[in-house]
Amino acid sequence: MMHMTFYWSYKVTLLIDSWKTRSWTSYTLSLLACLLASAFYQYLENRRIRLKLILYGKPSQTPQIRTPLLQSNLAGEKVKLEVKFAGAILFGVNSAIGYLLMLAIMSFNGGVFVVIVVGLSIGYFFFRTEGEDVSLVVDNSCACA
Repeated sequence: MMHMTFYWSYKVTLLIDSWKTRSWTSYTLSLLACLLASAFYQYLENRRIRLKLILYGKPSQTPQIRTPLLQSNLAGEKVKLEVKFAGAILFGVNSAIGYLLMLAIMSFNGGVFVVIVVGLSIGYFFFRTEGEDVSLVVDNSCACA
């Protein structure tokens, strides 16, 4: 039976029918997995933002006088395409993890909800607050980003 309100029990089904917790040990391990997945979500978001900074971010520190007049753009375009492709892969993986976390919260188990929110907060504290460019516009409209 699917719960439609928050409940506080160690018996929960997460994401698939075979992921059921029937003891405090399996429930604790499942909560630990949710905590790590939500912190990992923030880590991947940090990596994606840093890739975006590489692609579109700060101008180079090289003075304009030292820049050669005849510079080959072919190598730069290849690197730009590779970074953009890596960013797209990171966005896809990060979106998948975010939706899986959302579906886990939709189990309506209070412990799962609390652990995922705490994991997102811990991940944000460790991975997303150090030296980020606040002027960077993030195009992710997901509420958990």
